[in-house]
Amino acid sequence: MEGLRAICDDKGIVLIFDEVITGFRVSYGGAQALYEVRPDLTCLGKVIGGGLPVGAFGGRKEIMERLAPSGDVYQAGTLSGNPLAMTAGLITLRILQQEGVYEELAQKSDFLCRGVREIAEEGTLPFTCNQAGAMLTFFFTEGPVRDFPAAKRSDTDLFSRFFSGMLNRSIYIAPSQFEALFLSLAHTEDDLGRTLEACRAVFREMSP
Repeated sequence: MEGLRAICDDKGIVLIFDEVITGFRVSYGGAQALYEVRPDLTCLGKVIGGGLPVGAFGGRKEIMERLAPSGDVYQAGTLSGNPLAMTAGLITLRILQQEGVYEELAQKSDFLCRGVREIAEEGTLPFTCNQAGAMLTFFFTEGPVRDFPAAKRSDTDLFSRFFSGMLNRSIYIAPSQFEALFLSLAHTEDDLGRTLEACRAVFREMSP
């Protein structure tokens, strides 16, 4: 991201960060705050609506002033400013501002990622887990996974079997190999423990 910032500065290009996934999940300021790289524009999704359908974007003053009614670029949305979504979003953001929230989310994610990794190491299946803040992703491939080509080497058939095995044990994870999992403040130690128990059973089931 630092390289992208440097290229955009050099060429006069607007740098846009899609923080629909990372916004308010890896830190209160999103990935740009976590990695200390400031974009020119930022896109956000339903996380700012407490999970309700909503989208938003914002950025540098000179860019935002181009939008109507200040400027000549028109934008509008059917549900813009929806009272229900805005209320849910404000409450969510207030909760996320409380002391220790992100530390708790990171600890839960680290506990789960480390636990699943240790379970995988008991067998012979290729596996790696990436984690950042409250986000984590399981890859059925030898790590590390640092880019899309590495992620594409994942065994999607193994992931499909893993997803089905977890679902059969009442643990619902993202159904695609290339989607991230998110932990929340609502997840308890018991929830995480049951998830790890299910993982151990599924890995044993999948092992050759």
